Amino acid sequence: MIARITGKLVEKQDHSLIVNVHGVCYEIMVPAFVLASVEETKDAQGDVHLVIYHYLQITPSSGIPTMIGFINEIEKDFFLQFIKVSGIGPRAAVKALDKPISEITRAIHAGDIEYLKTLPGIGVQKAKEIVAKLQGKIGKFALMQDKEKIPVSGKEVSDWQEEALEVLLQLQYKRHEAREMVQKTLDRVKGIRSAEELLNEIYNQKIRPGVSTAGAGVTSNERRT
Repeated sequence: MIARITGKLVEKQDHSLIVNVHGVCYEIMVPAFVLASVEETKDAQGDVHLVIYHYLQITPSSGIPTMIGFINEIEKDFFLQFIKVSGIGPRAAVKALDKPISEITRAIHAGDIEYLKTLPGIGVQKAKEIVAKLQGKIGKFALMQDKEKIPVSGKEVSDWQEEALEVLLQLQYKRHEAREMVQKTLDRVKGIRSAEELLNEIYNQKIRPGVSTAGAGVTSNERRT
């Protein structure tokens, strides 16, 4: 499987890029937010860098290898969550995700069906299915600061608090900001035991400023049950 692509950007199309890798040109499908910022990944040699989701598209007569590109692992992770919704395949997701990830995530969190309906190919029923499948599970993506992108370090993190910190750094928060957010949340909410819970709680606090959960002794997941 192809995990990453580095090469010369030859051409931009509506939902894809042509990238020359040592004389071999690959067509890579990309959502609109990747198309808008891919130039920012260029290194000193003028090469662009993409994280790849590689899959085999099965048709009645053949199997077509397909690559979908992202700026970093966070964007790819959001995409993988999005295609878990029944009836949304990789190609449909590429076309649907034409707005910033953070905006889409906030709409899902708020159950904003009207906003989700504005995504290409997403009707009322599909918007409801997106909310039902993803609401409350993807808070970390709403923390993304979409105007700036950075490459993923590839560092493997074992401790869940450090994992959450690494995600915040990838979302463009400065290290001291990220550490402060993590520490304040851990001090305020007891019982958090995973990076996902921690990131969701950080997001919950950002959208509910002034609402303290100090002394509650429960996580956001526990409050929902």
